[in-house]
Amino acid sequence: MKSLKLAKSYQRILLYGMVLAVLVFFLKWIQWNFLIIDHAIDIYIGIIALLFLVLGVWVANQLGKPKIVTIERKIPVPTADTFSVDEDTIKQLGISKREYEVLQLLADGRSNAEVAAELFISLSTVKTHVSNLFHKLDVKSRTQAIGKAKELRIIP
Repeated sequence: MKSLKLAKSYQRILLYGMVLAVLVFFLKWIQWNFLIIDHAIDIYIGIIALLFLVLGVWVANQLGKPKIVTIERKIPVPTADTFSVDEDTIKQLGISKREYEVLQLLADGRSNAEVAAELFISLSTVKTHVSNLFHKLDVKSRTQAIGKAKELRIIP
């Protein structure tokens, strides 16, 4: 009998607790709806601002990417057994014997100091010959000079 009374009292407590929970849930739901209604414009503005932020970051990444352009050009490279030096071109360009020797050593990948040591001339003389070759071949670098000399069939 005592346990039956105890169960009924717990039933009432449980019922009151559930009613209070439903009531709290209902009040919070009403509060949320009023919050949404009162601040709807602010929420929409925030969402639009966030979308524009994402769009701006994406556009900046697209515009900031470097455009890589690859230029391929065929340079005819004659084989060693069929190559013959075009003496007429050398004369037309006005390339001296010593400048031609320097050009050949540059084509072998030698530095100015190595060219000077091999030809027994000073470093400043090598620099002068290289500068003259650049002017006569109308180029600005060693690589361009070697490429143009190969195009003109001056060096193998």
